[in-house]
Amino acid sequence: MVLHLALALASITGCGMDDSGQSDSSVPAAGTKSLDDATNDTQRVSSDLLDLIKVKGKASEPGPRVSECGDGKDREKYFQMRHPWSLTPASGDELAGVMERLKGELPEHGWKIVHYERDSSRNKNLRLTADHDERKFSVSIVHLAKNEKPKLSVTVVSGCYQVPEGQRVDRY
Repeated sequence: MVLHLALALASITGCGMDDSGQSDSSVPAAGTKSLDDATNDTQRVSSDLLDLIKVKGKASEPGPRVSECGDGKDREKYFQMRHPWSLTPASGDELAGVMERLKGELPEHGWKIVHYERDSSRNKNLRLTADHDERKFSVSIVHLAKNEKPKLSVTVVSGCYQVPEGQRVDRY
């Protein structure tokens, strides 16, 4: 099962999302979890990815957020986690070769590379998309090399969770 991350704008990516930003029907079930447990799992995946990137720099602060699964699923019972963040090193030179290295190393950690290509933006940013079927997560990593401050833009997206019996999704 693949959690295909369709390629849209660098800031608009997500599991099961098409180029228009609309959810598609390919979002797999990720099991039953509380919002807190799903948030913790998403933070752990992001932290593991940051460790794999192996570049020191400033990571953006916002944490994971809850979003709808789509497919007409009851938004009080089903949800996905999305965690967009970025990593800005002291020098853009520190990002040289990082995408190629990640392309080789991510599969050693259970990630399947789904896309690895330049995007259609004016800057032709290098984009890597990978799925982790066991963990039920996808990631999109974009090397924004031509920004004033070069950085990596990372979006981690979970499969579709169901809250435990008696609970409901109470935040979006």
